[in-house]
This record gives sequence, structure tokens and C-alpha cells, in this order.
Amino acid sequence: MKQLLTILLCLLGLTSTTLAQQRMRGEPFQTDTPMVHDPVMAKEGDTYYLFSTGLGIQRMTSKDRRTWTVSRQPVMTVIPGWTTDSVPGFVNHVWAPDVIRWHGRWWLAYSCSTFGKNGSAIGLLSSRSLASNLWKDEGCIVTSRPKRDNWNAIDPNFVIDDATDTPWLVWGSFWDGIQLARLDTTMHLDNGQGTMDNGKWPRTIARRYHPDYKPTEPNPTSRYAGTNAIEAPFIFKHGGYYYLFVSWDYCCRGAKSNYRVAVGRSQTIEGPYLDRNGKDMAEGGGTLFLEGDKKQWEAAGHCAAYSFDGEDIFICHGYSATMNGAALLIQRPIAWTTDGWPTLQSPEGELP
Repeated sequence: MKQLLTILLCLLGLTSTTLAQQRMRGEPFQTDTPMVHDPVMAKEGDTYYLFSTGLGIQRMTSKDRRTWTVSRQPVMTVIPGWTTDSVPGFVNHVWAPDVIRWHGRWWLAYSCSTFGKNGSAIGLLSSRSLASNLWKDEGCIVTSRPKRDNWNAIDPNFVIDDATDTPWLVWGSFWDGIQLARLDTTMHLDNGQGTMDNGKWPRTIARRYHPDYKPTEPNPTSRYAGTNAIEAPFIFKHGGYYYLFVSWDYCCRGAKSNYRVAVGRSQTIEGPYLDRNGKDMAEGGGTLFLEGDKKQWEAAGHCAAYSFDGEDIFICHGYSATMNGAALLIQRPIAWTTDGWPTLQSPEGELP
């Protein structure tokens, strides 16, 4: 641990005394090697904003996506009381946010959960401007309950249907996989589509296995997550397709992690999302997009994709092969094949 801290301080260009003083004073500090988990990004004016898992949601800003200023003030200085009522055991370590601008406001979703359980909730904040860091509590979007729901309400991602200007939410981790439901104009579940109890919504759009697969582990409808190691969905629109990125296998184990990213696509948000071989992701399909190389990254996942200033970029966190498995920000430009599939450009000379 001391060796890792020394390396990090060198990368930040700070002495241990300076960094300790800044943290004690609550001051921001700069780094070109952001340590993040579950990163998402937005741009307002000439400033990029990076949000990630942390106490009250970690927040960073940058003018060039190279040097980041880490704010010592989290997004959420006060955790809404409904979160602990809805999720027993949850305190203030907020997971996997997502952020989008729609109808003149910024909307930020976040996950409240405890590790390995599907008693979870996705909360919502809104703000007029990212620069102010003043967020309004908009309550809960969706909750999951053990033995009631065979899905887990974490890892949210907003996506807008361009044709109808309709917001949707995709989410999920393990259990029955990745879920999708339509939202209303307040960015909450649209009750007009039918209740959650009638079996129509949410809809499972991606799994690691065929729905007829019989796991040898305990029943996945119990509190146990089963073998369906898929999570962290992100839908990105390009050309005539919506591309669904998901993370396979296991995060959060440092150098022992084996996270990787797979992708499929659909001409409609509702799916089906097919991989490059035409297999439905709801039946276990998915085309491998990114995995660790054991030289720079042990594993990589929980991704997002954006178009900034005419360039498509892909971001995720990767577990460093040279820094004892520390989770660092990865950024890469996306290139597109002639038949419309995303690929990552060569890392040589690219970010980070």
C-alpha cells in the first residue's frame, strides 16, 4: 500500500505533505492519472465533467480531458433520507452515476445498494448547470427487492429516442441481466406503459446465458446473483443504430479482476440487440469489444461513449497492471468499420 501511494503521488506531481495539506483543507488538486470507478462524462461550455463512484459521487473537471481537477466536495453533500429507508445497509458510498442533458436540465442518476444483494434503488438529481454543483433531489426512479424482482436496480444509463424525444432508462447487474423501461417527462418510470407488476416492464435486453439455461448454482431468483455476470449497460446512438455496451465478468478485485466489454446493436431502443453474428444479447449474445492485455490493464469495464466536438470517444475504468490493480480512467477514440461496428483506435499517442 505504501508503495502504491508513493507511485500515485509521483504521478500527481505532489509531495505527500502537499497532498495531505490539500486534503485536510478540502482543497481541489490536479492529476493526469484520475483514479475512478464507473466513470461517466459530460461537457458544458468549454469544461468537461467526470462523475464516478464514491462518497456522495466523485466529481472532476477538465478543459482538455488530460489534466483533471479533483473536487474535494462530492456531488451529494447530504444523502436523501429515502435512500436508507429503501435500501437497508446503504450509507453514503454512491455507485455508478449517469448524467445527461435533456429539456434544459442536467439529470443525474445514481445507485444505492450493498455489495452482492439486489435490494437496491436508483435515485435522481437535477440541475440547471453543472458548473454550480447545485443539485435538486428528484427522489427514486426504480427499486428492486430480493425475492420480488429477478433483477438489480443499479448501474443506470439514460438514453433518448431521437425519433420521439422520449427518455428511457437501461440498468442492471447480474440476476436476470440488463433491464430497459421508458421514462416520463420527469425522468421517472412511465406508468402509461404498464405497471412493473404486470410482467411487461422492465424488459430484459441482455443476459450472459440463454433464458432456458439452468445454472448449477443456487436459484438465481433468490438473493444469490447466479452466474449471469453482466452489468453496467450503456447505449450510444450512431448512424441508424443504438449500440448497447455491457460489462462481462467481475470488477472490484484489483489485479484479480477480469472485467471486459461486449457490444450489440439495434435499430430501435427497445431491441432486440444483436451481436456481429446476429445472436440476440437477451439470449446470451454479445461481441467482445475490449478486455485487459495484462501489460497495461489487467481488466477494463463499466464504460460510456460520447460524441464531443465531432469525435466519438469511449471511456471506462481499467485495473492497472503496473500499479497493483488501481482503477484508472481509460479514454480512447472510437473508429467505425465499413459495416457500422465500433472499434477502438490504437492507443499509441492517444489518451490516456
